[in-house]
Amino acid sequence: MRTPGRRDELVARHARLRTPTAAGQLLKLIGIAVSVVLVSGIAVAAFVVGGLFNTVKSNSVEIDGGKELPPDIAAYKGGFDILLTGVDTCEPKYAALFGQRCEGPDTDGINNDVTLLMHVSASPRRVTVVSFPRDMMMVIPACTDADGKSHSALRKAMLNVAYAHGGDKGGLNCVAKTVSSLLGGENIEFAAKVTFGGVIEITNAIGGVDVCLETPIIDSQTGLDLPAGDHTVEGLQALQFLRTRHGVGDGSDLGRIGNQQQYMSSLVRKLMSSQVLGNVGTVMKLANIGLSNVEASTSLADPVKIAQIALAIKDVPVSDFTFVQYPVLDDPENADRVVPDTQNAAVLWDAVTANKQLQITHQNTKHDGVVVKEPSPGVSTAPAPDPSATPGDVVDLPSSIKGTSADVKTCSNGQTYR
Repeated sequence: MRTPGRRDELVARHARLRTPTAAGQLLKLIGIAVSVVLVSGIAVAAFVVGGLFNTVKSNSVEIDGGKELPPDIAAYKGGFDILLTGVDTCEPKYAALFGQRCEGPDTDGINNDVTLLMHVSASPRRVTVVSFPRDMMMVIPACTDADGKSHSALRKAMLNVAYAHGGDKGGLNCVAKTVSSLLGGENIEFAAKVTFGGVIEITNAIGGVDVCLETPIIDSQTGLDLPAGDHTVEGLQALQFLRTRHGVGDGSDLGRIGNQQQYMSSLVRKLMSSQVLGNVGTVMKLANIGLSNVEASTSLADPVKIAQIALAIKDVPVSDFTFVQYPVLDDPENADRVVPDTQNAAVLWDAVTANKQLQITHQNTKHDGVVVKEPSPGVSTAPAPDPSATPGDVVDLPSSIKGTSADVKTCSNGQTYR
């Protein structure tokens, strides 16, 4: 089994009821997929869709005028990528919750403060989620906005300006181009943008996510104040937990990534334990939230594709969800920034694209955002792939690449920041 291993910041009017159709059921599943996976930041929404796909069909009844779902929907063939961009939009409904962050002249700017890429391999299926540090200095490629206006490449800028660089309705594509450039031109098939409000609403809908604190987190910047121990965070508190930077590790963006990976691992375990999948009310709420809080690529808005993604992921064991941080080096021009570690990044991505099993060798220290605990007890996993189809080789990642797998429990390495 893999062992785990971080610097800043991360809601209808009533109408006459109509007889439900198979297509209508599928649309609800699409909303679930978008909300759970993309809002939470791990793209396991596809698993939710997959788990409900057969349940909805088995519970359905024949009606006059109803239509069956297309009979040829099958699991997505081959590997694919889903990009998640979490933006810091100050939505009117939630702005008052964020104080100075949503006050003053600079509140209209939109940054991609969380950038994740989920890679799903071909058979045997594995899921690897790569977190990209917002403070990483790099070339931002030339991007074109919705009006056709071209924005010249930026020679050296923080990754989190990529969304704004793409302009109105071009930001998501610009982030995709930027991430692709870090991965040797990797083709990113699906993408979505989510907001602060989306995180708040989705965690309320699923009843919170369990997290663990090795030491207390007190962060005046986000307003988070949690004692050591186990907690269930939801709503604003969940967002504070995901955004806290000063309250974990060394107070940097890299430390916050470890905290976010703990949250994502816990969410995967909760979804697969059926605490969410078995609650119809929660599922329907997730559908509405997802449709209200996500800007998706046209490829992801295709219901057939969503179903195919679901079928491709639904049997991946918890132990084969791996979360890693894109490797970086200190920026020689600015001690508060980092730059891409292209050499070690090549080792990581070569292993991912070759569908190798990733072995985390990094040993966490007090400076990291999390500390490692024992493998999570009682984790419910899907059936493992046929061993004969599993590559026999395992790639030991460079020790500079931090990460964990969903079957390993980590706890936040909290601190006080006033």
